[in-house]
Amino acid sequence: MNTNGTRRTAALSLFLAAALALVPAPAAHADGIRAQQWGLDALRTQEVWRTTKGAGVTVAVLDTGVEADHPDLVGNVLPGKDLVGFGASEGDRAWARHGTAMAGIIAGHGHGPGNGDGVLGIAPEAGILPVRVILEDGDPARAKARESRGNALAEGIRWAADNGADVINLSLGDDSDSAHPEASEDEAIQYALRQGVVVVASAGNGGEKGDHVSYPAAYPGVIAATAVDRYGTRAAFSTRRWYATVSAPGVDVIIADPDHRYYEGWGTSAAAAFVSGAAALVRAAHPDLTPAQVKRLLEDTARNAPTGGRDDSRGFGLVDPAAAIEAAARLTPEGVDSTAHGDKFFGTGPQAADSDDGPAAWAAPLAGSAGGVLIVTAVILWRGRRNRPEPF
Repeated sequence: MNTNGTRRTAALSLFLAAALALVPAPAAHADGIRAQQWGLDALRTQEVWRTTKGAGVTVAVLDTGVEADHPDLVGNVLPGKDLVGFGASEGDRAWARHGTAMAGIIAGHGHGPGNGDGVLGIAPEAGILPVRVILEDGDPARAKARESRGNALAEGIRWAADNGADVINLSLGDDSDSAHPEASEDEAIQYALRQGVVVVASAGNGGEKGDHVSYPAAYPGVIAATAVDRYGTRAAFSTRRWYATVSAPGVDVIIADPDHRYYEGWGTSAAAAFVSGAAALVRAAHPDLTPAQVKRLLEDTARNAPTGGRDDSRGFGLVDPAAAIEAAARLTPEGVDSTAHGDKFFGTGPQAADSDDGPAAWAAPLAGSAGGVLIVTAVILWRGRRNRPEPF
């Protein structure tokens, strides 16, 4: 509720910048797509897949929807929920582009003979539970979102927790000047954690715009993902904040699209999807671990840790699901408890800025373009990536 008692009219302020460039048909083969999926090597998937590929685990993708019939995802997408209720529909160009991209990073299984073509996700045998809570940036119905119900994100988190999710992926967020914690969202996340659901969110794309606090990444108990490039260097756009948990690939990431073509993108959206896939692998191998244990495992086993063990740029380092699974074998599952709270429903972090998370009017619509589905696509794959484009 806001100060005048009316219901908040926006779930999130979004960075849904969809500057997508088509890939020529000859590039959409295994030798063109798989060879460019550097994130799979960085996260040592060949090693972890000797133990598990995520079978039996469900990852809820709270996003713009997921194209269930995409050849890289068919059979992995479960019946989901649309909490937006208007805007583009299946088959429209502004339908499920971002959500499909995230689902592919998490659980793409490729296609063609032996599934040798297309995008391969980090947990290719995991199930995807799509929950539509936002509109694509290019959706003509964005303006209507100003008058719509505003608790889609909180409702989606609770719905996912009640409908079989083991991990919730939130490749979205608000890090605008007016961003602030929302009690209903925080409470929904704590509810999911109490139900044993791991929650992962994008840290934010504000690294060159003031590093504002981003929600839902900053809520207690969330695993916040920052973005790095193929050399392990923090991406310039990746937000630096006290809540950063681990880093993951977020530059030159190959993504699938409902048009059945492939694009190259950047953003902490992609990093969050990789971390959600890593969490799914850990849960598949050790299903009795609590969300807090999974979070600690990912922190304790991250590679290339910053000096001192952690910093606000990369958290505890690059997520390493193989190491986390190995370390988990030495753990005893704990009771399920959410993060403890004090008198206030959300407390400031140890390095929170004074002005970033104060109360302010939420002016952006449900699918506004100023703050948070944190991925921006880059250039045509066959040309290579030269200058990072500006989002629009």
